[in-house]
Amino acid sequence: MTADSLRSVTVERTGPSMFTATNSRGDTITFGTGSGGGFTPVELFLAAIGGCSAADVDVATSRHAEPTEFSVAVQGHKAEDAGGNHMTDLEVAFTVRFPGGEGGERAAAILPRAVKTSHDKLCTVSRTVEAGTPVTVRVIDTD
Repeated sequence: MTADSLRSVTVERTGPSMFTATNSRGDTITFGTGSGGGFTPVELFLAAIGGCSAADVDVATSRHAEPTEFSVAVQGHKAEDAGGNHMTDLEVAFTVRFPGGEGGERAAAILPRAVKTSHDKLCTVSRTVEAGTPVTVRVIDTD
């Protein structure tokens, strides 16, 4: 692993059931448990999957034509079983339209391949989920 491959965020509690994540560039996003509005961690997880693939697909298609519509719906079911809480039946659905003309036709033609390539090779978020990457949790002694 190299310093260039490291990605990180810091999450701080900002109030009851409210948190702010800060990335290495100083950008922030506030979230909570859903009781006070805003995104929940599971909704951020779904947004990360959709956003990762959306970025991949946008790069591949928009070089040919700017889309007239581009949305990604991500859904899944929260399940509880003997193994604990997890998400099942995750689905990412693209709705993308391009203008008429040669560029729009090229962009529309490569859209299915761009979506498949994002899913199969490029989207770090969904690829990590599908790979089942272990997560290490630890407590840092603060005394």
